[in-house]
Amino acid sequence: MSQHDHTSTALRLPVQAQDHGPACDHDHHTHAAADACCAPATQTDCLTGVCKSNPAPERSSRVRYRIDKMDCPTEERLIRNKVEGMPGVVQLDFNLLNRELTVYHRLDQPREIAAALERLDMAPKLLEANAPVSVLPPALSPRQKGLLAVAGVAAVAAEIIAWSTGRETSWMVMALAAVSIVSAGLPTLKKGWIALRNLTLNIYFLMSIAVVGAVALGKWPEAAMVVFLFAVAEAIEALSLERARNAIKALTAIAPETAEVKAGEAWEAKPVAEVAVGSRIRVRAGARVPLDARVAFGRAALNQAPITGESLPVDKQAGDLLYAGSIVADGVVEATVTASAGDSTLARIALAIQSAQSQRAPTQRFVDRFARYYTPAVVVFAITVAILGPLLSGGGWSSWLYEALVMLVIACPCALVVSTPVTVVSGLAAAARHGILVKGGAFLEGGRLLKAVALDKTGTLTLGKPALTDAIPLGDMPIAQALQIAASLDDHSTHPVAQALVAGWREQQPGAAVLPVDDFGVLQGRGVTGSIAGQVWHLGNHRLVEEIGGCSAALEARLAVLENAGKTAIVLCDAAGPVAVFGVADTLRPESAQAVASLKSLHVEPVMLTGDNPATARAIAGQLGIADARGNLLPQDKQAAVAELLGRYGSVGMVGDGVNDAPALARATIGFAMGAVGTATALETADVAIMDDDPRKIADFISLSRRTAMILKQNIALALGIKAVFFVLALSGVATLWMAVFADTGASLLVVFNGMRLLRR
Repeated sequence: MSQHDHTSTALRLPVQAQDHGPACDHDHHTHAAADACCAPATQTDCLTGVCKSNPAPERSSRVRYRIDKMDCPTEERLIRNKVEGMPGVVQLDFNLLNRELTVYHRLDQPREIAAALERLDMAPKLLEANAPVSVLPPALSPRQKGLLAVAGVAAVAAEIIAWSTGRETSWMVMALAAVSIVSAGLPTLKKGWIALRNLTLNIYFLMSIAVVGAVALGKWPEAAMVVFLFAVAEAIEALSLERARNAIKALTAIAPETAEVKAGEAWEAKPVAEVAVGSRIRVRAGARVPLDARVAFGRAALNQAPITGESLPVDKQAGDLLYAGSIVADGVVEATVTASAGDSTLARIALAIQSAQSQRAPTQRFVDRFARYYTPAVVVFAITVAILGPLLSGGGWSSWLYEALVMLVIACPCALVVSTPVTVVSGLAAAARHGILVKGGAFLEGGRLLKAVALDKTGTLTLGKPALTDAIPLGDMPIAQALQIAASLDDHSTHPVAQALVAGWREQQPGAAVLPVDDFGVLQGRGVTGSIAGQVWHLGNHRLVEEIGGCSAALEARLAVLENAGKTAIVLCDAAGPVAVFGVADTLRPESAQAVASLKSLHVEPVMLTGDNPATARAIAGQLGIADARGNLLPQDKQAAVAELLGRYGSVGMVGDGVNDAPALARATIGFAMGAVGTATALETADVAIMDDDPRKIADFISLSRRTAMILKQNIALALGIKAVFFVLALSGVATLWMAVFADTGASLLVVFNGMRLLRR
């Protein structure tokens, strides 16, 4: 048997956060290599080159704010510029989807932080330390929709009148344009002023300059159209983020709010928050399980798809676990609550997803860095065009200033910046829907780089428990009778191999009873003995047969066949010699062959690591088509094997389910935890947690990672390509302000909708 400990789930060992400090952005891989690419405040993943933030230093305090006006990376950057450099501020953690900001600081009172946020017009609301995620207001209120409609009608009317009369500065055109600007543009102008005051060149500053410049040049209709189209783009972006937020919420907000709890001899409905651990609950057909619980009475088929992604119902009976949010498809069960509402598997999944949202993926960090330099560079270029254009090429100052304003609008990095978080969140939601919990955008992107995956055998590729596979008669006794005698002897033993033989007999002969055994004894390390109906029997391994003198060339050949196939051979002997041979082995999961084939189709090399003997490793690997199978591995040997694979392939995943896999999981580029559902350690420490035991989802994750990376590249190319085209049009004098805004709006819509295609996966 494998050296696995099957009672616990293995996973990447967590980085310990300091007192009162946050956890790392990502679990750190412990290597001896120096952190060359990062500043002292960060650590480097030596395998991927990704710089990872350290936990907040010791003795830092934490304060959380809800900021309703923070719903895109532009506001995040503004807050970072203002707050991050304040004395006493250690670290900022943003959750844009929930509009929350967590500040780690060393201040006696955090009033200065709140004051800084107030000066940015962010209207922060202080949240209690353990406050749950609150309900957010809708992306667009009825008032905002009304103002947007008024602005649109006024802008279009101003454009039509100016075009039909040829006068852009008539009192009617200016009045209609002013109505449009006031209705839809005041928030933009206010944010632009705040950005200017804080020396931040963001999209609001660029749009404000464009609107003010257009008005100063007498382009009132275009100023109105710029304001309206930008407001539409903002609204659509907000609605898109709301949809992504709802996709995440739909994954976790599925447990009912009440539970049917036994009170004395009666049943009563109680809020789940008031149900204590140990309470008895009842769940009927068609209802969702309100809390994690263990079945005490009854049988039922449960749809666990919301938790594990399994497509078929799972039968549950006494002793089996129920997970909050799963649906009783058929039957009624009574169960004992094993975890409170806040500690359920579903709650831990929600917490893990929230944590993953707040971690920026490598592409997102790259885009943020690029935008930080790109926007000022374009502003400088536009100013240069406005000044040097008239001097070098002739023409009026106003026309060149107008072209410069068009360039500023085109330069807005909105489409570029918003594309990455929407795409990453959509990928995280798509994975979670299929029972794959990804602990951050870095791992979602990193999966595409995997060139090899090391798979633990027991519990990952196999079921992790022995089963009777062979029953071979050696004489005249019917094999059914021999199996009954063997099961009667082994029924007195607690050894896993013995229990597997008994279970196999019960499956073949349901309803049959074991025979009475007298003088039962355990032969340490060899087998068992006992008397049945006055006849002495021995049941044990190869060594026992040799001791009682029952070996023969024919028996040795049969035992060799079983042992070379990775099976444990058990021989039943009476006084005359061997009567039957039984084979017991850990059986393959039905999905394992397809899982290995899927990895190969993705050009990812599967490697099997196991503590079992090499013969067993080769036998299992041969059935699956794995060329590289390594046996007799201790935990440190598995870690060394992963290190060797890293040297050969560069990026390697490790899949495991036992504590002895933890060092190898930590050494791998990405650690995968199998069967993590219901296991707190798995959900808290794995890079990627496969909620059920389906190894095919490793390939699914790699495919999703590649698809996510492809869409991220498409979005960056779309955003920059559209801007490049309109830059050429602006330099040629063809593009207008409203065309530039329309192009920016279109680019934003394209990248957002392209990113959300992952939700259809």
